[in-house]
Amino acid sequence: MSVEVLDSATIFKFIEDEEAFNVSIRDHFALLDTDNDGILSYAEMLKELQSLRVFETHFGVDVKTDPNEVAHVYDSLFGQFDRNSNGTVDLEEFKAETKQMMVAMANGMGFLPVQMVLEEGSFLKRAVDWESSKPYY
Repeated sequence: MSVEVLDSATIFKFIEDEEAFNVSIRDHFALLDTDNDGILSYAEMLKELQSLRVFETHFGVDVKTDPNEVAHVYDSLFGQFDRNSNGTVDLEEFKAETKQMMVAMANGMGFLPVQMVLEEGSFLKRAVDWESSKPYY
C-alpha cells in the first residue's frame, strides 16, 4: 500500500488511454482467471469482491456482519459484472463494469486532488502510476 494523490482527471485520462486501460484490464483479469479458461467464475471473483471492503467501517475496523448479508452483497456485486447472467464473467463484462466503477469513483471524487491509501496493483494505483510515467511539459 502507498499514499498517493489523485483526482478525477487522473482516472478519466487513464480510462481514455485505451491501450493502457486495456492492458491493465487484461493483466488483472488474467491474474483472477486462475484456471486460465478465459472466464471468471464466482469463486475466482470472490477474492476480488472481498477486496472492495464493502463491510469496512472507518479507520480500517471491520464490522461483524451476518454471513447471509455478506453472501447476498457478494452475489449482487458478482451480478453487476455478470451482465448477461450466465454465471460467469468474461473479459468484456469485466472491462465494462470496471470502467463503470472507475467513472463513478471519478465523478464522486470531483476535480480537487485527494490523498488516498491505494493497494499495489489496484486500478486506481495503476492510474496514478500511469500518470506519473507521463512526461510533464
